[in-house]
Amino acid sequence: MSKMNLPNRLTMLRLALVPVVMVLLLLPASIIRWEIAYGVGVVLFALTALTDMLDGKIARARNLITNFGKFMDPVADKFMVIGTLMALLFRMLRPDIYGLSYSSTFTVVFFVAVVMIIFRELAITSLRLVLVNSTGQVVAAKMLGKIKTVSQILCICALMIEPLVDRLICHFAPNYFFASVYPLSWLLVAVMLVFTVWSGADYIKGGWRSIATDW
Repeated sequence: MSKMNLPNRLTMLRLALVPVVMVLLLLPASIIRWEIAYGVGVVLFALTALTDMLDGKIARARNLITNFGKFMDPVADKFMVIGTLMALLFRMLRPDIYGLSYSSTFTVVFFVAVVMIIFRELAITSLRLVLVNSTGQVVAAKMLGKIKTVSQILCICALMIEPLVDRLICHFAPNYFFASVYPLSWLLVAVMLVFTVWSGADYIKGGWRSIATDW
């Protein structure tokens, strides 16, 4: 049996780090302060996201592209993004046990965004499986899909970093106008949602042509 190559090992490492980040974010404030959870969480998440960038670059540079890698890379991305988003959403829904409050409007918008992302990923994963069965080929992630993933990663990082920056600014400037508003998070949630829907529609449009002949 051949050994798993380095890019695929990085992909599996990304999968292994996802529950670690989730557990950290789901620990209540009675165990770990939210400032520490977010600080450590964003570092771990950034390291997890870094493996996403490295595995593709290494695979292309060393000609180590495999069907396993083409299939598992986007799957690992989905676990990484959806797992972290759901942990953050749970924190927003339970400020009483986490000690950090978001506006009800932002929580609702974020909830809708998370649901849209989950629906999109389920639809695309199902379509990818249909394409494998009908054409025998694994379709690698397209550029719009990669941009979508980057927008999601940036949004997640902002959701953890901005409250920390907000707390620091309010410490020195109690009358800070954007206190607890998180304008960057609002912006990146919107950008993430746009690219999630756009990339999903583009993938479905392209994949539909490949399976339409089965009718």
